[in-house]
Amino acid sequence: MEQENQKLQASESDLQNKRLKLGYEELTPCLKDVTVVWEQMLETPGRTKVQFDIEKIHSAVWQGVPRSHRGEIWRFLSEQHLLRQRIPCRHTGRDASYRDLLGQITSQQHAILIDLGRTFPTHPYFSAKHGLGQRSLYNLLKAYSLLDSEVGYCQGLSFVAGVLLLHMDEEEAFSMLTFLMYDLGLRRQYRPDMIILQLFSRSRLSRLLHDYHRELYCHLENHNIGPSLYATPWFLTIFSSHFPLGFVARVFDMLFLQGSEAIFKVALSLLGSHKPLIMQQNSLEAIVDFIKSTLPKLGLVQMEKTINQVLEMDLSKQLQAYEVEYHVLQDQLFEAPASLSQQQKAAQLERANRCLRQQNLDLLEELQVAHAKLDSLETNVAELLSREGNLHQKIGALELERDSLLKMVAQLQAEHRDHAPANGDPLDA
Repeated sequence: MEQENQKLQASESDLQNKRLKLGYEELTPCLKDVTVVWEQMLETPGRTKVQFDIEKIHSAVWQGVPRSHRGEIWRFLSEQHLLRQRIPCRHTGRDASYRDLLGQITSQQHAILIDLGRTFPTHPYFSAKHGLGQRSLYNLLKAYSLLDSEVGYCQGLSFVAGVLLLHMDEEEAFSMLTFLMYDLGLRRQYRPDMIILQLFSRSRLSRLLHDYHRELYCHLENHNIGPSLYATPWFLTIFSSHFPLGFVARVFDMLFLQGSEAIFKVALSLLGSHKPLIMQQNSLEAIVDFIKSTLPKLGLVQMEKTINQVLEMDLSKQLQAYEVEYHVLQDQLFEAPASLSQQQKAAQLERANRCLRQQNLDLLEELQVAHAKLDSLETNVAELLSREGNLHQKIGALELERDSLLKMVAQLQAEHRDHAPANGDPLDA
């Protein structure tokens, strides 16, 4: 009887912790019939080897992800991603046991401990000093720092780990964190030199703004505002340090579904959908303050519109093109003399980036000219085809007229032959 009481108390404690973790306001409430669709997919026998219809998954994510199943659904989406990868991501030591890693000592302990109290400080699961939430967060960050010695621990990573812990247990969260970092490639932005993150924010997001919201891009450029002034925490914490958890949970839904492309989509959608309000700000301080402080508080309705826009956007081609530029910049970085300081390297990269951007604009102009020529040629072809059609019609009409005239001639010749004897020489009679 005592054992049953202990099990009951443990079950009640787990239920209370889950309720505590998932106490955030949902952005897109999941309807019952959508929940049933998710449950059917999750309960499919041998699902880790079953590749589901991607359109069905997209539709389900669009309609909502049930909060109580969100952690398991993220696991499911990660499984689907790996099934679709032709070349799996490989990393020596990645299969290290979570429990084994916890038994080791990390050199990142001090940095991790400092950030525990800064991570979701108002959330009841993490707010208690040395409480269950902070202990789980420490364990998770410690294990990952030992698994990935190059990254170790980077400020901002605690928020990503915290979001995972709100939806699953430690060991599952460790598995999903490893998936995000290695399989989705997020670990590049947490490298100690942070140059990759700077390239991400300055180059890719700037280019997207330039291509999709030129007026807003020029407004920010005129005030010397680059993405590094406002978007760094967006990338480092995947929006979780400033935005409501209901919105962050939906961003993670997109992340597990679409990969790191989703982060750029969310950033672009947030800025683009609030362009009029940002354009009203007329100083560097006002613009940055609005983006960093006011934007995350604009309400769940606006946040839901942002998520819907993200689901409709396709930036894959643009990001692939930018990836080529990134590799060029990376090559130039590694070719730079070792004596250059980080600032000199950054300046060199900035110049190279401007050069690439100008080259891209030149190519874009050439492409536009080529498209104009192609349109002109297509118009000429259409006109020629139209003329050809008219000529065919005229030829057909002329052929009919010719046939008619030939028949008339034949009739006249026949009549002439019929009348010829009567009009001939009488002696012949």
